[in-house]
Amino acid sequence: MSKKKDNKPAVRSASDAVQCEAGKHCKKTTIGGQALIEGVMMVGPSRTAIAVRKGDGTIYVEEVKQSEKVSYFEKIPFIRGCIRFYKMLVTGTGALMRSADISEEGKPEEEAETESKPSKLDEFLNRHRNVVVTFAAILGILLSVGLFILLPRLIVDIASKFIPERIVQQLWMTIILNLVEGILRLVIFLLYLINASRLKDVKRVWQYHGAEHKTIACYEAGEDLTAENVLKYPRFHPRCGTAFMFIVLAISIMIYTVISIFTGAQPMWVNLLIRLVVIPLICGISYELLRFVGRHDKNGFCRFLSKPGLWLQKFTTAEPDAAIVEVAIASLQAVIPENKDDDIW
Repeated sequence: MSKKKDNKPAVRSASDAVQCEAGKHCKKTTIGGQALIEGVMMVGPSRTAIAVRKGDGTIYVEEVKQSEKVSYFEKIPFIRGCIRFYKMLVTGTGALMRSADISEEGKPEEEAETESKPSKLDEFLNRHRNVVVTFAAILGILLSVGLFILLPRLIVDIASKFIPERIVQQLWMTIILNLVEGILRLVIFLLYLINASRLKDVKRVWQYHGAEHKTIACYEAGEDLTAENVLKYPRFHPRCGTAFMFIVLAISIMIYTVISIFTGAQPMWVNLLIRLVVIPLICGISYELLRFVGRHDKNGFCRFLSKPGLWLQKFTTAEPDAAIVEVAIASLQAVIPENKDDDIW
């Protein structure tokens, strides 16, 4: 009896993501991306572009204007990470809002919506879009800091009230409390990802995130950017924002524990203040570590360090279809540099 032939492309394993055909190693590109509403943003060495699937089914590509000026501090190790992270967050927030508008264009109900008079709030948002984008980015940072950095410490400090003071003052208990805080931080982050991945609209965004990773992997392997080729690659990529977030949380455990050894037990408000002040240092170290691991991903120890970030991408990516991949391809093609060496990692 003959077996039915499966026409689906074979998906490569995550370990194959760093190798090309015939055993050749892939190019590591500095091009990175972000999933949007029905679209993908890609950031290249000289251009940033978004591609969005409009309501009528067509793909709209738009270049995002970026300041070409690079400040002195953006070149200094351990400082550049925070600056670049903030700039990317602002750019990403603006692109997300823009993609939401574009994705609505061409839908049948669009005519009825355009006939209604926009509210004063809509008019204000349109007039002051840059201010709104900046505010949204800052608000996102504050919420993340509050949820993943301050809340775990607050829980630990409240719980420590039920422990005798003489024990809390002991160095070993201070270290244990900081480790518990770190575990809580990781648990809260994981629960956040798991619950977010269950939302239908978020899962759609995760599909575009997976398409972004697949497309970059295909480009790094040197294959033609077609939907068929892209779909063969895994949706997990070692140089991803999810990996960066995990590194931030892991580094925070070590940094806060070391600081606690020198400061000892402190009042709740002091502990919270310390965590706020040290955040730039943690982000700076995490950024440099991510760059190092990405540059030396053939090293066994670095590959080990990348494993948790790859695993977490199970919750922040989903398998895309060919239509979604086409959008990611359009976005990537818009930022590929003329000189093939300009985007080497």
